[in-house]
Amino acid sequence: MDDPYAPAREALAGDGSTAESEAADPAVLAARLDDADPLSSFADRYHVPDDALYMDGNSLGPASDAALASLDRVVDEWRDLLISGWTDADPPWFDVGERLGDALAPLVGAGPEEVVVGNSITVNTHTLVGTFLDELLAGNGPEHEGFRAADGDWNTATDPAVLVNELDFPSDHYAIRAQLRHRGIDPDGKLRVVPSRDGRTIDSRDVEAALEAHDDVGIVFMPTALYRSGQLFDVERIAAAAHEAGAYAGFDAAHSAGAVPHEFDDAGVDFAVWCTYKYLNAGPGSIGALFVAERHHGLTPALAGWWGHEKETQFEMNMTYTPADSAGAWQIGTPPLLSAAPLEGSVELLREAGIERLREKSLALTDFLIALVDDRLPEVSVGTPRDHEARGGHVALEHSDAERLSAALKDRGVVVDFRPPNVVRVCPAAPYTSFADVLEVVDEIEAILDSGAHEKYATSEGGVT
Repeated sequence: MDDPYAPAREALAGDGSTAESEAADPAVLAARLDDADPLSSFADRYHVPDDALYMDGNSLGPASDAALASLDRVVDEWRDLLISGWTDADPPWFDVGERLGDALAPLVGAGPEEVVVGNSITVNTHTLVGTFLDELLAGNGPEHEGFRAADGDWNTATDPAVLVNELDFPSDHYAIRAQLRHRGIDPDGKLRVVPSRDGRTIDSRDVEAALEAHDDVGIVFMPTALYRSGQLFDVERIAAAAHEAGAYAGFDAAHSAGAVPHEFDDAGVDFAVWCTYKYLNAGPGSIGALFVAERHHGLTPALAGWWGHEKETQFEMNMTYTPADSAGAWQIGTPPLLSAAPLEGSVELLREAGIERLREKSLALTDFLIALVDDRLPEVSVGTPRDHEARGGHVALEHSDAERLSAALKDRGVVVDFRPPNVVRVCPAAPYTSFADVLEVVDEIEAILDSGAHEKYATSEGGVT
């Protein structure tokens, strides 16, 4: 059929109802959707326990056969080749950052030399924000018009500010504050925070208003998707607003890379960071990734290290640092091969599935989830935007007892997570989740709430969920 997921979209239309026969028995709709799903076979290539409904891939994706195979290969190379693996492994370890960057680039709409794998997401935030703060302090900002030249004049009479939002993942603020402090800039005065109107989302108009109100903003750093509500940002609009105001546009893509196709080049993004352990399914604490637009290649990274040196002369061991003329310059230390290896297999599996098809199925899965919640869970609110253009890969279900509901679900084999104060995040990730799985999750939530089973659980005082 031309659109295998159309029934899920129809389920969300209007009041959330679908065809009368299917509304009476949502299992019929789930079965119809699963039978028509062109990606259904991919689930067999991921490892999820048989007794679990895994809905937490927005925190940690599962292992796949492909990821384990690429990890096993590197372990074998370590055992058999030892130091020779850097040059004699197939492929050589030496170019792992650039090679995996090439593989990731199409998923974010970038050129092959604009993406590199290295460091961790927070380290990459430090070095990239620091780099562009240094550019501003040197008097170099992007053009107000024709931003691709990136050679506009910056007013060095005032310290640059960084514009963020109040719903960001906290680590981004920690890193930016540290980079401001390192340059003698007061973060309390120069970390400008866009407020949320509803506690769930950030309105692009408020980003634009903040830029109009403050002429000292030199960097706009926003997420591509909010970690709590799952709101997807209009990257192109925000980047254009930043450039019009004379600021660089940077993004944290942790909660969308691998689930949402991006077009960083076309959108005019200056730099971006993301992790690989969520939708990219490369394993716990796997290596980070970054994007730097080609027009900025040749800059000196704020955190320089030998692995970012130009490759041709890296082993001459010169005391003068010469950055690579690519995103590879923002690598710092020797890449952790065992943390990078699973990404090779996992990203090839996603590319085989196709990022556009994964996005189409993801939206259909979340459409179906939202329709079921509307129809069957009157105590639960959906805190994620319903508009496809504003929705990432997970759905935030809001309930006054969300923490205890989350605990009760886990005891029933439904793996979700809780985010204060009232959100249960449910992530039906496209590569390995079926529509029947989504229906079963809603069945379990309904059973728990109807019976009051969640009320026996105590609330915690923080910790990992």
